[in-house]
Amino acid sequence: MIQFDNVTMVYGTGTKALQDVSLQIKDGEFAFLVGPSGSGKSTIIKLLTAELHPTKGKVKVNNYDLDRIKKKQIPYMRRTVGVIFQDFRLIRQKTVYENVAFAMRVVGASEKEIRKRVPYVLQLVGLDEKGKRFPDELSGGEQQRVAIARALVNNPSTIIADEPTGNLDPARSLEIMLLLEQINALGTTVLIVTHEADMVNRFHRRVIAIDEGKLVSDGMDGYYINEEE
Repeated sequence: MIQFDNVTMVYGTGTKALQDVSLQIKDGEFAFLVGPSGSGKSTIIKLLTAELHPTKGKVKVNNYDLDRIKKKQIPYMRRTVGVIFQDFRLIRQKTVYENVAFAMRVVGASEKEIRKRVPYVLQLVGLDEKGKRFPDELSGGEQQRVAIARALVNNPSTIIADEPTGNLDPARSLEIMLLLEQINALGTTVLIVTHEADMVNRFHRRVIAIDEGKLVSDGMDGYYINEEE
């Protein structure tokens, strides 16, 4: 579960990024977090991964209280959260298999576990025949699938996707969104952070909208108008 209780975030510069935000995303939900540039979306991601701690209020992710989490607990909390980035962040010198396996090695998984889990996850994202390829040999959509596999490989209960289709054409974007829906159907909580109004409106899911650091709407089958476009 993700829970924000009256969260305010003020940076050292005095910028108030979030103002008294309260929301809850239950286990197994699929939700969009939307808002224009500078609205506070990136700050929410950083709070959810314990990169930042709130100035006021409480943040809870998968039974961890992030407003008072101890440093030594943060790696354990982060194992429960898989993050997918817009720019993929793949290691160019490693193959697809090695990129995904690396995420398991970082958390101390055994080679036996890696040999069992990585092929399964690559098959799940439709890349079971691309394990020996390098990122530069893949299309943008395939690279994003590797990033999704890497986020999934440690079996997190929550996936946070930060603009996962921002660098893709419409057809590839739809493929990635359908894949994230499939992952959600298997029981994983999915939060997609985006400003792409057309994609949000196509999927008829819960839409949480923020603007100027404030929660402005939250509802199922929400409709989003991106005034920047």
